[in-house]
Amino acid sequence: MKIKRQKHAKKTISFYKYNFSFREPFQIIIDGTFCHAALKNKIQIKEQLPKYLMGEVQLCTTNCALKELETLPKELYGAKLILQRFQIRRCKHTNDPVPASECVLSMLGETNPHHYFIATQDQELTKALKKIPGVPLLYIILNTMVLDKPSERTLKHVEAVQLGEIVNPIVSIRSLKEKEGLGKDGEDKRGKKRKRKSSNPNPLSCLKKKKKPMPPQLKKTDGERKKRIRKKKRRPVGGEKAVASDPVNA
Repeated sequence: MKIKRQKHAKKTISFYKYNFSFREPFQIIIDGTFCHAALKNKIQIKEQLPKYLMGEVQLCTTNCALKELETLPKELYGAKLILQRFQIRRCKHTNDPVPASECVLSMLGETNPHHYFIATQDQELTKALKKIPGVPLLYIILNTMVLDKPSERTLKHVEAVQLGEIVNPIVSIRSLKEKEGLGKDGEDKRGKKRKRKSSNPNPLSCLKKKKKPMPPQLKKTDGERKKRIRKKKRRPVGGEKAVASDPVNA
């Protein structure tokens, strides 16, 4: 069962990634009913949700959801403690809190532009969310978390976009970026290095290198100049006999 749920979740997430540009970390708005069900079924939301969705998540709630739990009986005090650990997203009802379901709907608007997942056990809120295209729903059933399949409103919206009846703003921006040469990650393809054209060499590089001046040599002193030069005496070819036969010496 666990493998089937993982495959189902992977398929659903891929659907929202491709058609509505959902990206990690997934932002999940959680209300008090979901926290109460998780506490009752001993589910660790912070640990199990990232594993189930196979990606990074940001668990968040609203101020209205926290205020609503404060007015409910003490049985939901544990759910309030869990909900307080999550990030609080700003809503329009800071001064005048409204019910959590109404606050969640106001956060999504008509098209869910911030790509929120919604985790709730509220049946009335679930029915209202299914009328908004591109809203992934999470709920707890039989001690397990389940990512609901895309609603009929979501499927009709995707079909209309594919037929060209509706212009998806996200897809249109992506197509404009591709036309302008911008990549998926915002990288400019036009920023690639261009090959330099062959041109004439720099005239400064053609100049001959200047010769470095030689260090001045020290002048030799008179004592160094006058060195004793020994002259070798030439001997006659015949040696002593040649000297004796010389008439002059005789």
